[in-house]
Amino acid sequence: MATFGLIIGNRSFFPDHVVASARRDLVATLAGWGHASVVLSEADTKGGGVETISDARKCAELFKVAPTLDGILVCMPNFGDELSIAEAIRRSGRAVPVLIQAVPDDPDRLDLANRRDSFCGKISLCNNLRQLGIPFTLTSKHVSRLDSASFRDDVARFAAVCRIVSGLRTARIGAIGARPDAFHTVRYSEKLLQKAGIDVAVVDLSMILHEARAWKDEAAIRAKIAEFEAYGTVEPGVPVESVEKLARLTLALEAFVEENGCTASAIQCWDSVQKDYGVATCLPMSLMGMKGKPSACEMDVMGALSMRVLLDASGVPPMLQDWNNNYADEPDKCINIHCSNYPACQFETKPDIGYLDILSTTLGRSACFGACKGRVKAGPMTYLRVSTDDAAGRIRCYVGEGDFTDDPLDTFGGVSVCRVPDLEGLLRYLCAEGFEHHVAITQGHVADAIEEALRTYMGWEVHRHGK
Repeated sequence: MATFGLIIGNRSFFPDHVVASARRDLVATLAGWGHASVVLSEADTKGGGVETISDARKCAELFKVAPTLDGILVCMPNFGDELSIAEAIRRSGRAVPVLIQAVPDDPDRLDLANRRDSFCGKISLCNNLRQLGIPFTLTSKHVSRLDSASFRDDVARFAAVCRIVSGLRTARIGAIGARPDAFHTVRYSEKLLQKAGIDVAVVDLSMILHEARAWKDEAAIRAKIAEFEAYGTVEPGVPVESVEKLARLTLALEAFVEENGCTASAIQCWDSVQKDYGVATCLPMSLMGMKGKPSACEMDVMGALSMRVLLDASGVPPMLQDWNNNYADEPDKCINIHCSNYPACQFETKPDIGYLDILSTTLGRSACFGACKGRVKAGPMTYLRVSTDDAAGRIRCYVGEGDFTDDPLDTFGGVSVCRVPDLEGLLRYLCAEGFEHHVAITQGHVADAIEEALRTYMGWEVHRHGK
């Protein structure tokens, strides 16, 4: 799942035998969990560890030429030489997340031949990394065995942190069309995103509609219609012309996203496309989301970016919702809705593909085919909203966890009931801080990894709700 550069720390007057064994154990343990390792061999240095500046140079050169390096994992089986470890990281030039792990002592083996002092050495290493300005991640316990459940969880969380950071540093968001004029809530700063290494590829919606109308590959159109029919339950009686139009639009959108290297997109989903072209964009957005290219409604670029982070954290295609309605008088529950373009995996059953409900009342039903409808399945969820604070020149976000419930709900679109601990407190924070009504959500609890990645490695302002 991830490739880690391993640094096995050593210090001359502590036992050497724990270094070689830790190296072997760590490589095998990580492989058992599905991860690859880039590490010095026992022929390169004593026990394959790093305890001198010469060792640090060798380790740095190894990391420099590694074709893939998602993160660096430092293992301290004894006190370790903090200067050499820090230098290995610095000299490698690999700006990737760093996890610091230290092996505990056995209280019955504190003799000269076996005493580790990793507990103390970890503090010294972190001090040196802080002096060098190298950000790092700590394990949940100060010291942990390599075969422990807590370390396994730490590595899984760290792998998610690495995915998030890598995804953001290579992010390219497609901005397709203009935002709805009244939606000042989805305004954002391209310059702040660019400063963070995130690109935005902009295209006028008319160009996409032109490509859709001009699409000549009839076989591709037929294949896309078959994909629609396998993906969801198409409402009976939809005109063939509407289905074909939607297939052409889907192909044009997918082509733009692919050709421009977009990792996510935000689309002007109303009402120009309905008036000019005669269908909704929801289904193509849902399909792209299921293929690992999240797509946000109402030209919400920051919503698309939030979805990208959630996908990298969880591996589950996310969705964009509105914090929309109270749920009866229950203070920690609310109703979240969109029209919708949710990926199919978010629904409890195969989605229905039909007409936009609200927009049909003003734009006409015939122009609004393409919405994915259904109930979001119950289970744990993580929510995230990243936003640019243009006046303060910063990127900020909030993140938290809750649950989708199976409480009764009789309404239309893509619907869910959410339970969020201290929901009133969260809503007060959103309103007081001027956050948007849109929120990205996915299945699973991954807020810890998101908080760590965005705060420690991106340097963004993070509000972690409920912790």
